[in-house]
Amino acid sequence: MAGLIPRESSDIIARSVHCQKGAIMADIALSIGVRQSLAAIKSTTSAQQAQQLKLATGKRINSAIDNPVNFFQASGLSNRARDLNSLLDSIGQATKVIEAADKGIKALTKLIESAQGSARQALQSTSTTPRITGNNGTPLTGATALSDAGAGGFAAGDTITVNGTTVLTVAAGDDVSDVVDAINGNTTLNPAGGAAKIQASLNARGQIEIESLDGAALTLSGSDSAKVGTLAGGAALSAAAVTNTTRRDLSAQFDLLRGHIDQLAADSGYNGINLLDNGSLKVQFNEGNTASITVSGVRFNAQGLGVGAATNRWQSDKDINDSLSSLTDALARLRNQSSAFGSNLSVVQTREDFTKSMIDTLETGADLLVLADQNEEAAKLVTLNTRQQLASTALSLATQAEQSVLRLF
Repeated sequence: MAGLIPRESSDIIARSVHCQKGAIMADIALSIGVRQSLAAIKSTTSAQQAQQLKLATGKRINSAIDNPVNFFQASGLSNRARDLNSLLDSIGQATKVIEAADKGIKALTKLIESAQGSARQALQSTSTTPRITGNNGTPLTGATALSDAGAGGFAAGDTITVNGTTVLTVAAGDDVSDVVDAINGNTTLNPAGGAAKIQASLNARGQIEIESLDGAALTLSGSDSAKVGTLAGGAALSAAAVTNTTRRDLSAQFDLLRGHIDQLAADSGYNGINLLDNGSLKVQFNEGNTASITVSGVRFNAQGLGVGAATNRWQSDKDINDSLSSLTDALARLRNQSSAFGSNLSVVQTREDFTKSMIDTLETGADLLVLADQNEEAAKLVTLNTRQQLASTALSLATQAEQSVLRLF
């Protein structure tokens, strides 16, 4: 125990020896050949690492240190390509919105054509609406004075009544056109804002003709029945109610199709945008938001297309022809709007193709600035590996002179 060194003293001695070794190592002198070989190995190793990075990334320029001009120019091109690529997604979605609206228009066109078929079929069924038609031998015109019409002519104060409603109290100078206008414009017979129920006109033979458009009973009278009878209807001053069931059923079919028009228009949206229900679409074409297109929507339900419900259950030719006229106008609107959407879609698709091409151009340009030739870089790495082997051999040769000293011992 007496010969043991205290632990504290042992630690002090160890630290002292370690410091001495460090000082000795720092003072060791290397020959010029060894130092040159070591420097060559270090340089080759660094170059090898750079080449390995180029081969791994496929780029000859991986940071601004490699080539600041090319690096930042390529970064700018790549950034713009990424910005355009993000716009490309929204452009692609915009084409789907327009395509959905176009498909909706095509389907609406088919429904309108089906409705036209119902109306034309209804016209083939002969109208049976109640009518009162004059039987005067001498043709009347709108300018024929009432004082010259009827039995002995109408006098001031005489009245003309339709379905119990006095439509005209004759005044001096009144003519046949006043009778026609008074019947058609009477708001009791034809409520304002509603479908006309009674229609008066002069037929091709110059006779007053009164028609009950909805098929309800019709009665014509006046203060002097003889005058009224001569003016319009002769002995037949009333007509019983009649319903044409074929026309009635076809009008119900028409109204059903009209309901489907509303439903189809409401279902023609894509991703929350419906161009057939007054939706609007704005498409950006560049990263600076300086180029865009706005596609304005329309309301193409039945009301928006101007297709009203079947009037008076289509009992009269007039009401059917009115429906056919509205359907023809609706078809024209659909075709015009389809053309407008087609033009907008062409613009969006053209810009989409252009954007794709521009992205390819930008990415190719960026790659030209920084991409490496893999064959060349691989050849360089092989060369560096060879140089490293040669440098190691040179180091071995440089140390042989010092190793020969060992032979003296």
